[in-house]
Amino acid sequence: MAERWLSPRTAGNRAASGARRTTAARRSDHEPAGLGVLENHLGYFLRRAQIAVFQDFIRTLAEIDIGPAQYSVLTVIGSNRGPSQAEVADLLGIERARLVRMLDRLERRGLTIRQPSSTDRRSHALQLTPHGQKLFKRAKALAATHEARLIGRLGAAHHKLLLKALHDFEL
Repeated sequence: MAERWLSPRTAGNRAASGARRTTAARRSDHEPAGLGVLENHLGYFLRRAQIAVFQDFIRTLAEIDIGPAQYSVLTVIGSNRGPSQAEVADLLGIERARLVRMLDRLERRGLTIRQPSSTDRRSHALQLTPHGQKLFKRAKALAATHEARLIGRLGAAHHKLLLKALHDFEL
C-alpha cells in the first residue's frame, strides 16, 4: 500500500520519493525506515488518501478546467433550487469570501448567475446557466469515472464502509 499512496511532502514527485527510499536503504541495509507512531495516526493516512484522491480527481476533470471546490459548488447549486451564497458556504464549509471569489470566476466563465432572492432582498439565489448545466452534466460523468476508479481500488465493500464512516465523522 505504501507505493499506492504518496506522502504529502512528495505527492506528485515520485523521483523524490524514490530518492528518500534509496537514502533510507543506505542508512540500514537490514531494516528500511518506517513510519513509527504514524502507523496509528488516522490523520496521516487520511491526508495521504486525500492527496491521492484529489490528484486523480483533478486529472480527471482537467479537460473541463473544474477543480474539486468548483465541482462541489456547482453540485450544490445544480442540486438545489436557487440556494443562497450563505447556504452554499455553510453546506460546504467554505469561507464566504472565498466562495464569493469562486462565484466571480464561475460567472466570468458563464457557468453560474446570481439573481436577487425572492425571499430575502439582502441575498442572491444562485443558478447554473444553460452553459453551466451542460458543463455540470459532463463534470458529473467525469466525477463518476473517478469514483469508479476509487471503488476499483478499494473494492465496493471498503468504499461503502469508508464513505459511511466519513459521513458519520464529526469533530
